[in-house]
Amino acid sequence: MSTTSTLPYSLNALSEQVLEKNKAAGRMITTAESCTGGLVSAALTEIAGSSDVFLAGYVTYSNEAKMAMLGVDPALIAAHGAVSHEVAAAMTSAALERSGADVAVSITGIAGPGGGSAQKPVGTVFFGLATKNAAPQTFHKSFGADKTRAEIRLAAAIYALELLLP
Repeated sequence: MSTTSTLPYSLNALSEQVLEKNKAAGRMITTAESCTGGLVSAALTEIAGSSDVFLAGYVTYSNEAKMAMLGVDPALIAAHGAVSHEVAAAMTSAALERSGADVAVSITGIAGPGGGSAQKPVGTVFFGLATKNAAPQTFHKSFGADKTRAEIRLAAAIYALELLLP
């Protein structure tokens, strides 16, 4: 798989690697994205032949979209916030189930410049990863409040792609 891309080289090269390795493993991928706004899905579909591996992407930027498109329980969001381990796990599980894919990754976070708090500053991002054979795992990363919105979104997309490497 190769392409001429307008994406940063690191994102493009990593996307190509994710697609090649998952194709070799016979795995179909789905994504559920919030703060990245579809950046992971776009990076994957930038690569020619991605339809052999990439099944679906859900961009659920608002809480309402998380509930409507993925069935995230409103009580979960109320109790833990949309930017949490619990919501990342719920997003991943729902994307996996609704799409029929073999592996799912989710991203929910605060890209800034506003929206942060003392408990969850700008740059806080939670990720979910699940496969058909394993319960969701969640990961937390702090990309730093000193980063721009674009830098946080790009760093989150790269980390999510790294999680998709088999």
